[in-house]
Amino acid sequence: MVQYCCRIAAKKFDGLPKESSPFINSSAAGSVDKTQQYDGKTMALFEEEMDTSPMVSSLLSSLANYSNLPTGSKEHEEAENNEEGARPSKKPVTAPQLGTLIGVYLPCIQNIFGVILFLRMTWMVGVGGVFGSFIIVFICCSTTMLTAISMSAIATNGVVPAGGSYYMISRSLGPEFGGAVGICFYLGTTFAGAMYILGCIEILLIYILPQAAIFKIEGLEGPEAEEALLNNMRVYGTIVLSLMSLLVFVGVKYVNKLALVFLACVILSIVAVYAGVIKTAIDPPVFPVCLLGNRTLMSKGYDICAKVMDIDNETVTTKLWRTFCDSDSLNATCDEYFNNNNVTEIQGIPGVTSGILAENLFGNYLEKGMFLEKRGIASEADPDSPPSGSNRYVLADITSFFTLLVGIYFPSVTGIMAGSNRSGDLRDAQKSIPIGTIAAITTTSIVYMSTVILFGACIEGVVLRDKFGEGVNGNLVIGTLAWPSPWVIVFGSFFSTCGAGLQSLTGAPRLLQAISRDGIIPFLRVFGHGKANGEPTWALLLTTSICEIGILIASLDAVAPILSMFFLMCYMFVNLACALQTLLRTPNWRPRFKFYHWALSFLGMSLCLSLMFICSWYYAMVAMGIATCIYKYIEFCGAEKEWGDGIRGISLSAARFALMRLEEGPPHTKNWRPQMLVLVSVDAEQNVEQPRLLSLTNQLKAGKGLTIVGTSVKGTFLDNFTEAQRADQSLRKLMETEKVKGFSQVVISSNLRDGTSHLIQVGGLGGLKHNSVMVSWPRNWKQPECHEQFRNFIEVVRETTVASLALLVPKNIASYPSNGERFTEGHIDVWWIVHDGGMLMLLPFLLRQHKVWRKCKMRIFTVAQMDDNSIQMKKDLITFLYHLRIDAVVEVVEMHDGDISAYTYEKTLVMEQRSQILKQMHLTKNEKEREIQSITDISRGSIRRKNPSALRSQHSADEGASVAEQTEDQSVAVSNPKQVQLIHSENPSTPASPTSPTSPTSPTSPAVPAGGATTWTDYKGAEKGKTPSEGNPEAGRDPFNMKPEWENLSQIDVRRMHTAMRLNEVIMKKSKEAKLVLLNMPGPPKNRVGNENYMEFLEVLTEGLNRVLLVRGGGREVITIYS
Repeated sequence: MVQYCCRIAAKKFDGLPKESSPFINSSAAGSVDKTQQYDGKTMALFEEEMDTSPMVSSLLSSLANYSNLPTGSKEHEEAENNEEGARPSKKPVTAPQLGTLIGVYLPCIQNIFGVILFLRMTWMVGVGGVFGSFIIVFICCSTTMLTAISMSAIATNGVVPAGGSYYMISRSLGPEFGGAVGICFYLGTTFAGAMYILGCIEILLIYILPQAAIFKIEGLEGPEAEEALLNNMRVYGTIVLSLMSLLVFVGVKYVNKLALVFLACVILSIVAVYAGVIKTAIDPPVFPVCLLGNRTLMSKGYDICAKVMDIDNETVTTKLWRTFCDSDSLNATCDEYFNNNNVTEIQGIPGVTSGILAENLFGNYLEKGMFLEKRGIASEADPDSPPSGSNRYVLADITSFFTLLVGIYFPSVTGIMAGSNRSGDLRDAQKSIPIGTIAAITTTSIVYMSTVILFGACIEGVVLRDKFGEGVNGNLVIGTLAWPSPWVIVFGSFFSTCGAGLQSLTGAPRLLQAISRDGIIPFLRVFGHGKANGEPTWALLLTTSICEIGILIASLDAVAPILSMFFLMCYMFVNLACALQTLLRTPNWRPRFKFYHWALSFLGMSLCLSLMFICSWYYAMVAMGIATCIYKYIEFCGAEKEWGDGIRGISLSAARFALMRLEEGPPHTKNWRPQMLVLVSVDAEQNVEQPRLLSLTNQLKAGKGLTIVGTSVKGTFLDNFTEAQRADQSLRKLMETEKVKGFSQVVISSNLRDGTSHLIQVGGLGGLKHNSVMVSWPRNWKQPECHEQFRNFIEVVRETTVASLALLVPKNIASYPSNGERFTEGHIDVWWIVHDGGMLMLLPFLLRQHKVWRKCKMRIFTVAQMDDNSIQMKKDLITFLYHLRIDAVVEVVEMHDGDISAYTYEKTLVMEQRSQILKQMHLTKNEKEREIQSITDISRGSIRRKNPSALRSQHSADEGASVAEQTEDQSVAVSNPKQVQLIHSENPSTPASPTSPTSPTSPTSPAVPAGGATTWTDYKGAEKGKTPSEGNPEAGRDPFNMKPEWENLSQIDVRRMHTAMRLNEVIMKKSKEAKLVLLNMPGPPKNRVGNENYMEFLEVLTEGLNRVLLVRGGGREVITIYS
């Protein structure tokens, strides 16, 4: 809601004043000399805060001197006076101190009473009946009263600067709703100006100067006469609009000076009507109406209401006779209806005591072109004969029905915002706005309701239904009731409509200027500029152009429902704003006006919405469509305004409610969706190092779950908060670029390991927590400087396992496609080895919902062992996928237990030696030397056992210095099996030198023979030292001379390496060309001794594959076959 914090135009946006607060960190507070604020020793305790927190004394002073002048007429008038040259002795102009009567009540009265009261009220009573019209008036007045109550609550909840209803709605419902409703209110005000101008022209051309018509109506009938009237309205309306716009452009001060004159005209006209009603009880005025049968005749078609008359004992035909007959003679051929019916003259205004009210109680809706007929009079008409001489009767000009009357009447109750629009001119706005507005609505409602009854009680029904007074000598119908003369009403209504039109052309551009200066609708910013004195020139030009559209429509009855839509929408959102603020109970919602309730606001909102569709459902759809488009445009452009609006409040309440519901229990399998915590790392500049992680996250977001992108910054919160903010900005920017909708989270910790652990533990809130973690495969983990990185990675794997979180590890993330790429063909291969709850099935399905992967086919591979029935497995898997509604090609790969190759042992041995070398990175210098000596002694002992005579004595320090180099050479040598050679030469007594270029492996690294893989047929026998069967006769020496080194290996590691290599061979054979391979990720070692080995197993498992997504389930089912 509107903050109590007063808004001061201090900040600039495009050269325009913007809002700021006079409290903390504001320019107003900052303008006071800080040294004076804390002068003396009594406030020394708060000296440290003097740069950010002003003293209360200076704050109160700024509040007391705050003036809330709107961008309204007063400033423009003062600016123009200053341009003309102000006298040096002239006192500075202060804000007008208007009270309730002058500042709110009378402006509301002037804006509410308008053209509809004078031009359409009597017609509405005649067509809808007293009862129906009273219901319409009651509903419309109740709607505005309820809206006024809601508006009073909002207006008294703090200061309301310029902008009136737009300001209240935008600050209560946010920039999106505020902009949409503000534009609708602007359009309503603009079309109101067109309606007033059309009413002004109608009075001029029909009741004051009919001969001024450019397109002559005389002699025309039916559509031709109607078209001529509309063309006259268009021409004169455009002229009057141009003159009014010019007057507003020249100076709004002239409009303000004429405002009292126009208000006097309105009040005088209404008083004249009441005086005329009183006079009808004493002496009814003479306004005869001539009827032929029960049909009303046009007054210009006769001079005497009779067929013939006697002059000097001679029967003479009248003008009426000549109208219906082909000659003056009594034997002339006349209209059949004329011959069969008599002419009667009735009193048009029988008076309030005549009892005509009973006849006018119920409605008489007419089709276009129907005759205006009086009830209760007999009429003889041949239903088969077509009507003739229709231009002689008063006809209905439009088809009337209840909802049409509502749409035409509602503009007569608008204008209730006039007081709130002048809030800056009021002495006490929080007191004057509620009292003045409600009093004005009460007054106008009493006038409207009483006039409905009085019109029905005083005026004949056919006269009431005569919209343009064609049956009463062309008089304005309400004018026939007025005293002392109909011309009082004619001229009073003419000037009041002129004044209302000028007020609309004055207010609408300023409303548009206020919206433009808020900057929430970018393409409207140009209309925030104007003349040097602030006059909204460009906004006035646009307003005039839109108003001309209403003028070209030319029909008052067609324009009225249009502006009804826009005003009703505005009032609906005022009620919504009050109801939301009341229900949300925001701490800042403390209105001084206490007579409100959320139920009244909801009732008012419901009435507004109902009236919109009652008036015209298609206009309502158009108005709501315009508002929706503006809302989405502001949302799309990203309105960065934060006004403490109610929509944010309701979002918080809804989020709290939803979170409390989610806490009730874990989601059902059918509702499970990946809610990702994406762990990224940032460089020294706080930029994300793996942006493609977010691309993959976006592609997985078909599940529409939660996304948290987190990173950790090393340091302390006090020292590194700025870096954390930069990192957060970097995350947000990348998320926006990659179109990832979610949240960013940055944790500052003394080390990155703990920071990542904190993110996994505390990410999310309540039931809205992550259930999956995505982290990139550590690059270059074999490099000594990256040892911390892969250790952290393995800890993440362990923690996700303990926390029962799913884990996704994309390997070679840089090769993954961006969101802009497209795969036109290819496969997503799933290697389903162990059941992980269905994650391997769900992820490819989600990926294929994204345009990047949409054209890729899905293949599922599973591994059959020796005891498995592969044929049955395939059938079962196909059935399972069918029930899961997933389309995929199924293949069962048979992988029997084969012999473990010597290369497997070689790979395992090198892995363990690398582990020992990497372990030294954490040792002290002395410990490192002792560890290297131990490794060297083991190697020397192995070589001595193989070839004692060839062992050359080397100093332990030399060997220690070369161990690291040898190990690195080993890793290179065994990276490709084709390069591995048997370490024995043809002369078995000559050992291969570690530094020999032809022997890339070290003496401690047995390798696969060049002729083929040397195998153990029984690795269990090898463990027990049993002699294996003969094999590989090409080898120069029994390969089991390598057994001493292999005896030291962990047989579990050997078997794991064997599995990794065999699986990699099969995967490479089947999925080398796949666009993506999804694979079960083995679990981490239970103790931390085998960390390096675990990484080596994963490396061997995925070797040679371009894009691999290692997946670990969270320990629960995530996919189900049930509906």
